[in-house]
Amino acid sequence: MSVGKKGSAIFSGFRALGLYSNHLAHVLRFHKKHREFYVLTAVGQCFHTYNVKKLGIVAVSNALPEDISSLAADRMLVYAAYGKHISAFAKNKEVVHTYTGHQGDVHLLLPFGDHLISVDKDNVVIIWDVESEDTYLQISYDKASFEVSALMHPSTYLNKILFGSSQGSLQLWNIKSNKLLFTFPGWASAVTVLQQTPAVDVVGVGLASGQIIIHNIRCNETLMKFQQDWGPVTALSFRTDGHPIMASGSPIGHIGLWDLEEKKLVSQMRDAHTTAIAGLTFLQNEPLLITNGADNAIRVWIFDVAGGDGRLLRHRTGHSAPPTKIKHNDQSGLNILSAGQDGTLQSFSTVHERFNKSLGHGTLNKTRAKKKGVTHDTAKLPAITTFASETARQSDWDGIIACHRGFLVTTTWNYQKGSIGAHKLEPERFNKNRSLNVHATAVDITSCGNFAVIALSSGHIDVYNMQSGFHRGHYGKDKAHAGPVRGVSVDALNQLTVSVGADRLLKIWRFKSKELLHTHSLPAAPASSLLHRDSGMLAIALDDFTIQILDMETRRAVRRFSGHRGQINDMTFSPDGRWLITASMDCAIRTWDLPSGSLVDCFLVDAAAVSLSMSPTGNFLASSHVDGLGIYLWSNNTLCSMVSLRPLSADYEPTVIMLPGTCPSKDTEEEEVLDADSSEMLEYISPAQLDEHLVTLSLLPDSRWKNLLHLDIIKKKNKPKEPPKLPKAAPFFIPTIPGLVPQFALPTTPSEDQVNALDSDPAEYLLLGIYYCVCVSEAPNQHIRMISEGSCDTEGWNNKFKVLVIIIDFFQKYLKIVPILNLKWRSFEFLTLNNVMLLFQLHLRFIADQPELMEEAESVSAHLEETWMSMQTLLNQNICLLSYIKSALL
Repeated sequence: MSVGKKGSAIFSGFRALGLYSNHLAHVLRFHKKHREFYVLTAVGQCFHTYNVKKLGIVAVSNALPEDISSLAADRMLVYAAYGKHISAFAKNKEVVHTYTGHQGDVHLLLPFGDHLISVDKDNVVIIWDVESEDTYLQISYDKASFEVSALMHPSTYLNKILFGSSQGSLQLWNIKSNKLLFTFPGWASAVTVLQQTPAVDVVGVGLASGQIIIHNIRCNETLMKFQQDWGPVTALSFRTDGHPIMASGSPIGHIGLWDLEEKKLVSQMRDAHTTAIAGLTFLQNEPLLITNGADNAIRVWIFDVAGGDGRLLRHRTGHSAPPTKIKHNDQSGLNILSAGQDGTLQSFSTVHERFNKSLGHGTLNKTRAKKKGVTHDTAKLPAITTFASETARQSDWDGIIACHRGFLVTTTWNYQKGSIGAHKLEPERFNKNRSLNVHATAVDITSCGNFAVIALSSGHIDVYNMQSGFHRGHYGKDKAHAGPVRGVSVDALNQLTVSVGADRLLKIWRFKSKELLHTHSLPAAPASSLLHRDSGMLAIALDDFTIQILDMETRRAVRRFSGHRGQINDMTFSPDGRWLITASMDCAIRTWDLPSGSLVDCFLVDAAAVSLSMSPTGNFLASSHVDGLGIYLWSNNTLCSMVSLRPLSADYEPTVIMLPGTCPSKDTEEEEVLDADSSEMLEYISPAQLDEHLVTLSLLPDSRWKNLLHLDIIKKKNKPKEPPKLPKAAPFFIPTIPGLVPQFALPTTPSEDQVNALDSDPAEYLLLGIYYCVCVSEAPNQHIRMISEGSCDTEGWNNKFKVLVIIIDFFQKYLKIVPILNLKWRSFEFLTLNNVMLLFQLHLRFIADQPELMEEAESVSAHLEETWMSMQTLLNQNICLLSYIKSALL
C-alpha cells in the first residue's frame, strides 16, 4: 500500500462563509481605547469577535482541539472551555494559558478578578489563578443534593459567588475563606439563569418552570415574580439607560419584555430567533439589545419606538440547517447562492459580509402567511433540494428556479429584489389527481434566461416561460422517461436538451420542436447529471459510484471514471472544462483530468461534501458538508504557483484535510484590527540612549541646527522694510485700576530687581544647565531642544559680557564640557558639532587672543577630529557593504 501525499496539490483551505453563532451564549466586551463594544460568539472549535457598531468580524481565534463548550471573558483575556480543558486567549486569537485538572467536561465559566471559576459535569468547582495556572481552591458538590447549573458574582460582594442548582436551591460562598455563607431554599424548580440587576443586592433568577424571580439576597426577600409561558428561561438582561425593563429569552425563540415598575409584561418579540435564545444582553446605558441563538444568527435590536417594542437594527444570519445545494450566481464568482434544509435561499459574498443577502423562505401565499393568526409552518414550502440560476435576464424578471423536497410546485426567485418570485410553476395534468405523490426532481434555465425546464419524478419534462410563467410544451408523447428523471440540461445555444432517467436511458431532444434525436443506454441508473455548456461535455454520476462523460457533439461516451466508494453527491466542472471535481459519501473530493482521463488530485474531509461549485474565474472551489452550516472556500493553487499534476496510482491513499475556518474580512472604510488588551498595556517608551557606545541624534528638524551658522543672513532677509507703526486712535477699552474711584492704569517702569533679573547672564544659565544635564541627569536635550535658532544665537554666544574675566571663564567652562558631551554621544549633531562651530564662527578672534582659551580649543579640535574619524570609518564600512549586497550576484 503506497503512502498518500500530504494534503491536496490543487486546493488549499481558504475561509468559511456563513458561520456566526451556535447554542452557546455570546460574551460582550467593552474596549476602553476604541470606546466600542464587541460581541464574541462560539462557532465550533473557535470563536469570532464582532464589533457591535457594524457587526463586522474583526478577529477569529485559533482553533481548539474540540468544540467549545463554554465561553467567558474579562477585560484582558477570553476563556474557552473544551472537553476537560480551558484555554485563555490574548488579543482574541492566541492561546496564552491552558488550565488542566478537571475530570469531567467543563460547562460553566466565570472570570473573577485574577481568578477563573470553572464547573464541570461531575459537579466539581475549581478556582484557578489566571497567571500561574495553579488551582487556588476546589469545591466538590453532591450531585444528588446540589448540582450546579448557574453561577454569578453579586455586585459589590467582595469574594462572594452565588451558585444556582438543578434542585432549585441557591448557595452564597466566600471563595477566599472557602465558607458557605447562606443557603436559599429556592422555588422548587431548577435554576437556569442568574443575572445581576442594576440594583445592588438584587439578582434575577430564571427557572426551568418559566418563572422569573427578582430576589434580594441580602434580606432574603422576593421582590417580584413573573411567569413566562414559553418554557424555561434561557437568558435574562436588564436595561440600564433609565427604563426599568427586563428581557427574558425562551426555547422557542420568543423574547419577553417586562416592566419592573408596573410588574407586568409590556411587549413580546415573537420569532426573534428560529431556535432557542442562547443569550441576550442590553448594552450599558444604550437602548440596544444583542441576541444570538443556535439558528446561526446574531441580531441587534434597538428600542426607539413607542410601546417599548424593539426593531431589528442589524444582523448577521446564516443557515440554521445544513445547506443542500450551492452554486455561484454570476460570472464574477463573488456571490454564492445556497439553499438550506431550513427552507431559505441565501446569497453569500466572498468579498465582505455586508453584501450577503437572504432571499427568504418560500411560501405558498405570501399575503396569507403575513396575516395574523395563521400558523407560519402551514404556509411555508419545504426545503429546496436543487435549483438553477441564470443572470442574463435577472434584472428584467426572475432568474432562479427551485425544486422543493417532495413538492410538485417549483418556485421562481428574484435575486435583484432578494425575495421569492412571481411564479409558482405547477403542471396542470396533476391538478385533479394529487394522490400520485409526484414531485419535481431536476431543473435548468436556458442560457438566455427565457425558459425553464422542469423534470418530474413521474418521468415528465415540461418547459415554462420565465417571464410569464406559461407552459410552453413538454418532451415525449406522454412521458420523456419511464421512471423518475434524475437530470436535465440545455446546451448553450438552446438547440438540444439532454435528460437522464432512472430507466437507465440518456435522451437528447430538440429543444424547440421537442422531438427525440438520440437515445443512449447507461450501464447503471444515473443519480445526477451536469453539462458544461462551453465544451459540450456531459458528466453523469451513476448509482454504481462511477462517472461517465458523454460528448454532446459526437453523442458518445468518451471517459469513465471509477474510484469513489460511496454515493456521488455532486459534481462541478472547472471553467475551461478540463477538470471534473466530484464529491461522494466516502468523504473524498476527487479531481479528474478529462484530457488524460486520470485522477490527478484527491483528499479527504471530516464530513462528506454534499454540494460543490467551482467559481467561473477558477480561483475558488466552494463546498458544503454534512451537518455543517457554512460554505467552505478552497483556493486553486495552480493559479499562483507551478503545480505538477501527475496521475495518481490505483492504490493511492488520500489524507484528511481540515475544513477552512472563518477569517476577518477586509474593510476599506474603517480599521478593523482589534487588540483586546492594547488599552491595558503601557506604550513602549524608547530610552534617551539605546547604548552608551551608539551615536544618538537630537531628532530635531534639519532647519533647527543647519540654520544656526546662517542666522545673520536669515535675519537680514526677514527684516521688515518699514518699522511697525503705532495705531493713531486710542484703544476702545482703556485699562483701569479697580477701586472706589476708578483710575486709569498708567505704564509702569520695571523695578531694580526686575532690571537685574533681565540683565542677568542667560549664557551662564545655559552653560550651567548643559553641564548639570550631561554630568548629573539627562536633561540637556530637554532644555537645548526647546531653544529656537534665534534664542540659541542670542543666549549662547552673542551675549555682551561686561567683565573680561567672566568671558574667559565662561568659554573655558564650555570648552571643557564639549569632550564630556562627545563621550556621552547624545544630540551629536546639535550639541557637539553645531554649537562648537557657532562658537568659533562668532568668537574666533577673541579665543585666538587668549592663550588659555587657545589651548582648550586645540584640545577640543583634536577630540572632535578623532571622534569624526571613527564615525566616518563606520559609515564607509556600511556603505561598502550595502554597495556589495546591491551589486553582487548572490
